[in-house]
Amino acid sequence: MFRRLTQFQLTVDIGVAVFCLLVRATMSFDNLFMWVVVVLMATALALRRVSPGLALAVAWVGAVLQMAAGLSPDVSNTAIPAVLYVTARYGGRIVKWSGLASAGVGALVSTFYVVFVLGGFFDYDQLGSYLRVLPFALVGAVTTLGLSWTLGLLTRTWANAREARRNQLAAERDVVVEQERNRIARDMHDVVAHSLAVVIAQADGARYATAAGDKDEALATISSTAREALSDVRVLLGQLRHSQEPGPQPVLADLDRLVEQLRSSGLVVAVEQRGTPVPLPATRELAIYRIVQEALTNALRHGDTGEEVVVLIEWAADAATLTISNAVGPGAPNPDGHGLAGMRERAVLVGGTFEAGRRDDRWVVSARIPA
Repeated sequence: MFRRLTQFQLTVDIGVAVFCLLVRATMSFDNLFMWVVVVLMATALALRRVSPGLALAVAWVGAVLQMAAGLSPDVSNTAIPAVLYVTARYGGRIVKWSGLASAGVGALVSTFYVVFVLGGFFDYDQLGSYLRVLPFALVGAVTTLGLSWTLGLLTRTWANAREARRNQLAAERDVVVEQERNRIARDMHDVVAHSLAVVIAQADGARYATAAGDKDEALATISSTAREALSDVRVLLGQLRHSQEPGPQPVLADLDRLVEQLRSSGLVVAVEQRGTPVPLPATRELAIYRIVQEALTNALRHGDTGEEVVVLIEWAADAATLTISNAVGPGAPNPDGHGLAGMRERAVLVGGTFEAGRRDDRWVVSARIPA
C-alpha cells in the first residue's frame, strides 16, 4: 500500500503540500467545511507518491464533502489531477484502473454538480441553457481528469520501456562476458591439458631412457613445451585481467609443429589431406587446430599409444571435414568432460558439426567446419 521513497522525495512532497496549504490559507474561506476540504486536498497531495491508493481515497472524501456542503469549485481541487496522474504512474493494477474509473465518474459527477446543482437545482426555466452548457462542461472535465491519468500511464510506459532496455543491455553484457569466459576456459583447457600430457609422456620416457642423448632430448621437449604453455597461459590471464585484443592464435600452418611435438612424446601420428585446401577465416582455422589438438591429446592420455593415430582432413569447396581416430586404450574420454564439450562448442560456434564416439575398437572424432 505504501511505496518506498527517499527522504528527499518525502520532503519534497510534504513541502509542496504544506506550501499549497499556506498559499490557500491566505485566501478567504466560505465556512469551516471549506477548511476541511482544503486540508484533505493538501493531505492527498502529500500522500500521492507514497500511497497513490490512499491519496485517491482522501481526494474522493474531500470532493464528496465539498459537494455535500454545496461548496463551489476551489483552487485546492487542482490536487485531484495530480492524484489521478500518480495512480496511473505508480499505482498497482487495482489502483491504476480505479484512477481511470475515478476520472470518468468524477467528470460526470462534477459536471452534473456544477451545471445543475450550483446553476440552480432543476430550474426548468433554465433547462435549455443547462443542456447547451452541459456538453462543453463535460468535455472540459473529461479532458482535465482523463488527460491527467493518461499522462501518468504514458510516463509509466516510457519508464518501463527504459527499464526493460537497461535490463536487456545488462543481460547482453552478461552474455558477452560469459561467452568470453567460456572461450578463455576452452583455450585454457586446450593449452594446459595438451601441454601437461606432453610433459607427462616425456617425463615417463625420460625415466626409462638409458642413453644420455635420449634423456637430453626428452628433457629438452619438456622444457620447450612447458615454456610454450607458460606463455599461452600468461596471454590468457592477461585477457582475463584486461579488455584487450587477443594475442596471436594458432592456425593450420601450426599443425605440423603440433604433430611433431606429439610424435616426440611417443604418439604415432599419420596425417593425410585429401582435396585442395581452401582459404578459411582465422576463427575456423583456430577451430580446426584446437579440435585436432584436443583429439590428439586425448589419444595420448586415454588411447593405446602403441597403435597409429590417423588424422584425415578432407577438403571440399564449402567445408573441411576432420576425422581423427585412435585405438581405444584402458580408459576412453569422458563424454561429459571439458575436452569433448570444448571441441563441440568450437565446431558449433563457427557453424559446423561435431561427433565423437567409439566405433568398434577405435575412438573416432569427426567435425565438419564450413569454409
